[in-house]
Amino acid sequence: VQLQASGGGLVQAGGSLRLSCLASGRRLSAYVTGWFRQAPGKEREFVAAITWSGGRIEYEDSVKGRFTISRDNAKNTVYLQINSLKPEDTAVYYCAARAIVTMEYGFWGQGTLVTVSS
Repeated sequence: VQLQASGGGLVQAGGSLRLSCLASGRRLSAYVTGWFRQAPGKEREFVAAITWSGGRIEYEDSVKGRFTISRDNAKNTVYLQINSLKPEDTAVYYCAARAIVTMEYGFWGQGTLVTVSS
């Protein structure tokens, strides 16, 4: 599985962004796609994940209500809509994939930088 994240940028606090993760490869329906982020000086953390088939979704508790993960299977793309952005959302956002039968994300995109100004 190959992943390409895009959509990051500089935005003022309170604004919104939609990140995209374009996936390619075989049997994408057998994978879970997730978003992670890594803020400066901090460890990478899980943000949200969605299955390609079945629509199972999970979020890290701190982003519930502001972040929405969705998918467009026809476009092989997973989105992360981020609303009411806060300066603490500043991070490099990565999309990743794991096989449904495992818990480890073994495929990673290159990351896209989100910078939120106060």
